[in-house]
Amino acid sequence: MMSGETPYHRVGKEPPAVASSVDPLTGLGNARQLRKTVCDLAEERASDPAPFTIGLANIDGFKPINDLFGPRAGDEILCQVAHRLQACAPEGATIIRSENDEFAFVLPLVFERKGAEKVGQMLKEVLSAPFDLGDRNVRLSASFGFAVYPFAGEVFEDLLKSADTALYRSKRRGRGQITVYSQEIAQEMKRATQLEQALRNAIIANEVDVHFQPIVDLRNDAVVGFEALARWCDADLGYVSPAVFVPLAEERGFIESLAETLLRKAAHAALSWPKELFLSFNLSSAQLMDPATSSRLLTIINQIGLDPRRLELEITETAVMADAETAQKIVTELRAAGVRVSLDDFGTGQSSLGRLRDFSFDKVKIDRAFVSRISVDRASEHIIKAIVSMCEGLELQVVAEGIEDFSEALKLKALGCGMGQGYFYGKPADAVATMRYLSDRYRGVAAQL
Repeated sequence: MMSGETPYHRVGKEPPAVASSVDPLTGLGNARQLRKTVCDLAEERASDPAPFTIGLANIDGFKPINDLFGPRAGDEILCQVAHRLQACAPEGATIIRSENDEFAFVLPLVFERKGAEKVGQMLKEVLSAPFDLGDRNVRLSASFGFAVYPFAGEVFEDLLKSADTALYRSKRRGRGQITVYSQEIAQEMKRATQLEQALRNAIIANEVDVHFQPIVDLRNDAVVGFEALARWCDADLGYVSPAVFVPLAEERGFIESLAETLLRKAAHAALSWPKELFLSFNLSSAQLMDPATSSRLLTIINQIGLDPRRLELEITETAVMADAETAQKIVTELRAAGVRVSLDDFGTGQSSLGRLRDFSFDKVKIDRAFVSRISVDRASEHIIKAIVSMCEGLELQVVAEGIEDFSEALKLKALGCGMGQGYFYGKPADAVATMRYLSDRYRGVAAQL
């Protein structure tokens, strides 16, 4: 420590008190108060620098609730959150509304990770109870990030950044998660940032590729279309799974540029196929929350020259639920232009039947979780049978995903499932290999290719 420097200076002095330290909505302290509380606590412990913990809590899915019920209802929920946090706060804790739907707390008597996780679990349970909005109840969850001083930062800004990093990791893992900052998490986030930059560069350089997996008519095993799947092999990183880089693009806010680049490549490849074959392409939750998505997608395929009636867009129930109203508008506009829309991963969501009622779909794709067990699990067989029967009544086409062997294909045919895809019929392949696949499988159309 430099001469004349104190731990108080290392945490960072609070700015001059030129503004209120109270949040006018909840009566809690605000971000200014958070800084002051942390600085005062560090100065108090200067002679005996015992650890303490700061935490952040973010309400999961608050914006859709706010949009649905209005800002007054949103304010009421925030006030109830503040009241609950104050009522159950550990001894000596300071509760703060730091911004919007985010709350912070300073925990002087929590010294290590397990203590922070215990507090997080208690607060999580408290916030999981229904919120009373008069004529209705609303259930929410919260994600938590904690940072322990001085291990996660000696300067206030670094400590807060560490808590925010932990919170961000919790949000990435799903709703209602609890994370305490560690060096391992710091390294993980650093790797994610490096991967993000490499992916952004790959998109600009047009280095993210598209592979195609055949979809067949189960009645005669004839190819009827292909699903486009993203593939990326980086010069330094090697092969990167789409299960890693696609969610990363969604989280970091550039999934639209990735998706549009892939659609251009896929649509261009589809021009070389027989005209009766369709192209199936996946939309992300972020795209289904953007009202401009339908016009952008239609502009792309019109520029490429692909007939909209040959395009099929796959969306998941989870993606639809993020902003159902906007998603429904997008689906309606796309179908009006001739594009078909498919509900992907059917059977794994919480209200799939409700989605079939509320949205106009052309097709349902049965999740591979059921298909993979059809030969060994009677429950899965009966579920698939029920889905096929229901879709017949609703005049929806059905595709079974993840068909791995002949026995699964045989069972699905016997159950009346119309279409299927999986390794049994063909693995994803690049555009050139896909053309060879078509040529080899259907010699009779080779002249058209």
